[in-house]
Amino acid sequence: MDNLIRVIARDGSVMCCAVDSTKIAGEAERIHKTSATVTAALGRLLTAGAMMGSMLKNSEDSVTLRLSGGGPAGKFTVVADGAGMVKGDVENPIVEIPLNSYGKLDVAGAVGKDGSLTVIRDLGFAQPTIGSVPIVSGEIAEDVTYYYAVSEQVPTVCSLGVLVNPDLTVASAGGFLVQLLPGADDSVIDRLEANINKLPAVSQMIADGMTPEQIAFAALEGFEPEILDNRAAEYRCDCSRDRMRRALVSLGQEELARMVEEGENIEVNCHFCGTTHVFTPDEIRSFMQK
Repeated sequence: MDNLIRVIARDGSVMCCAVDSTKIAGEAERIHKTSATVTAALGRLLTAGAMMGSMLKNSEDSVTLRLSGGGPAGKFTVVADGAGMVKGDVENPIVEIPLNSYGKLDVAGAVGKDGSLTVIRDLGFAQPTIGSVPIVSGEIAEDVTYYYAVSEQVPTVCSLGVLVNPDLTVASAGGFLVQLLPGADDSVIDRLEANINKLPAVSQMIADGMTPEQIAFAALEGFEPEILDNRAAEYRCDCSRDRMRRALVSLGQEELARMVEEGENIEVNCHFCGTTHVFTPDEIRSFMQK
């Protein structure tokens, strides 16, 4: 499991969340068999999702991030809950494009810049809360920052990174998210900018062995940070045979009858973990009788 921590300045002016998401990004690469650029993009969005999930009040609450920028990778979906579970999917897992002008993986080129980032929070109420903003860079961290500024009016700095090995496995991944809290003044902003500007890339800090706690404390240097909570985070799918059964039932009696008439087993594949659930015609017939 990966590790995620949240800390707050002693004066309550600023909060920081940081996570080592190397195993999360690595598991996503293993499941989806992504190319290097898509691994970096999906890993970044999963990292953001894990941190946003940690801010939910209840473990059963969830947040869904949908990123659709019109790029060759297609649509990205990440779902995280308040218990540290995160999972993700990408429409086109293999995208081969040149490195960007900085000689790095061109995440923005794979994601695209013509679309939106949508955040859906399910807090157990009758309707989820939904916020959506245009994509501003396609690099994901800047888009998350823009989402918080526009949709939630919370001044935020988000940093995300994924280093991919030559064999396409994940070398390191992580992120941090800093938010100003009510009452913060300009001096807080100045100190934060100075701290963040001198930090190396977050994926490099993880690769160098820094822990989420060390990263968070470095971001809030001079603020006397105190730990709010420290938890495990992992890529975990909560799909089940019963959930897939309910999905089939939702298709309606007519569609189920057609499946039975064809007389073949029905395979239902989970996009998040790749698990295939097989249902026989007799099982489908029994769904119709309930």
